[in-house]
Amino acid sequence: MSGDVAFLNAHALERRAVARAFHRASHSYESAARLQTTVREELLSRLDGVNLAPQRVLDLGAGTGIATARLKQRYRKAQVVAADIAPGMLHEARRHSRFWRPIRRVAADALRLPFKAQSFDLVFSSLMFQWCDVPDLAFAEVQRVLKPGGLLLFSSFGPETLRELRQSWAGVDDAVHVNQFIDMLDLGGALQRAGFAEPVLDVDRHVLSYADAPALMHELKAIGAHNVNAGRQRALTGRHRFSRMVAAYEALRTPAGLPATYEVVYAAAWGAGASATRATIAPETAMSLDSFTAALRRPRP
Repeated sequence: MSGDVAFLNAHALERRAVARAFHRASHSYESAARLQTTVREELLSRLDGVNLAPQRVLDLGAGTGIATARLKQRYRKAQVVAADIAPGMLHEARRHSRFWRPIRRVAADALRLPFKAQSFDLVFSSLMFQWCDVPDLAFAEVQRVLKPGGLLLFSSFGPETLRELRQSWAGVDDAVHVNQFIDMLDLGGALQRAGFAEPVLDVDRHVLSYADAPALMHELKAIGAHNVNAGRQRALTGRHRFSRMVAAYEALRTPAGLPATYEVVYAAAWGAGASATRATIAPETAMSLDSFTAALRRPRP
């Protein structure tokens, strides 16, 4: 087996483990999801000024349904559907559904969506696609359920995410302790292969500070961001190895605390039939927020 194949197999995500992790975290998610809240609000703001009057909206990877409720508030006449792989998350989402602004909740895996073709005018997804290690499959499903000329708007984590934690574990053993995230260029390529028109992507970085390594890991557990790679350590991590990781992480301490980098990729693309033009994703592609917004506001044919 080649090194590349071994790497891919070790980092393959186990779908049942993903669902189980987020199901268990459903009660604690909202109180712990500070960065997720920031990213969600940024992604929602990118709909401002977009000439869009959708009849049906899909919030894919809806979690506890906060964004779903905000989308229903924004598009009052639309049917808004919350889809998530974790039943516990959808149970929590009931709290954000109102009699006068109801949201439909559907248990669904992004790789096998239970919706008819060309069902939605807008697919919104905040920090879900990083849990699909083969984005081509997920984007093909979104393309299938998106109406021609419909909009896909999403955020995902890039490969620099949690690099300090990954680096600290690397000196301890060869097991996979941190999920491997997909970079912007690979996401752009996958969008093109799925037939999306005019994909626009940009990257933002956040550095959060933690009192210590256990505080970071506690937060990750509270939001359901477990290590679900096939190559993860199956047995309990020994105290000695954990202490070695903590010591390595402590070497990175700053006056603000232990840093944890999060690389966030924002992307927008139009469904097949939006235009005869297909954008080229060049290696230097990293658009400013103004350019991103201008691309969304550009009149559609």
